[in-house]
Amino acid sequence: MKKLWMMLMLAASCCLPAQAALSPGDAAPEFKTRAALDGKAFDYSLREALQKGPVVVYFYPSAYTNGCNVQAHTFAESLGDFAAAGTSVVGVSLDDIGRLESFSADPQYCAGKLPVASDGNGDIARAYGLEVREAAPGKKDTRGADILHGRAERTSFLIDTDGKIVATIGGLSPVDNVAKALEQARALATTKKPKKK
Repeated sequence: MKKLWMMLMLAASCCLPAQAALSPGDAAPEFKTRAALDGKAFDYSLREALQKGPVVVYFYPSAYTNGCNVQAHTFAESLGDFAAAGTSVVGVSLDDIGRLESFSADPQYCAGKLPVASDGNGDIARAYGLEVREAAPGKKDTRGADILHGRAERTSFLIDTDGKIVATIGGLSPVDNVAKALEQARALATTKKPKKK
């Protein structure tokens, strides 16, 4: 009986994910890294961004790939709506800063509006409980260039000014991910409005 129990436990553990994304209520890991906006590199600090309001940190697999291009474009086009909800947005991927400088300025994608940050070794993504896959040999981006870096899973986190995660958004298409993040940002803004007497 004990042997059967051990076999069942082992089988069940094989079916569980190796890690799970951080959940609402969890503390968002602080990070500082190089980022790019409109082709220019700068130092990004989550702590500093949170001093100005809530932040959507969205992880995506790679710049210049189909879904990520669509997601970056959709976030860039929606930044006014996020700002109206008092929320800023930053993309994070395992791309190096050179690729992100180009991606951040590309008028079809980030359009000089959306900051994107480099997580070259995947440590930031792992700190958020995300799966990071190794680089796949022979993979090319939409420009025909080799993708030489690993990839984090597509997941967004809405983080409040107290550093706590308000929403974890994963398992959606790139466009739906943005729409859900905006919905959550608006809901958070509503809860922060002073109540009328």
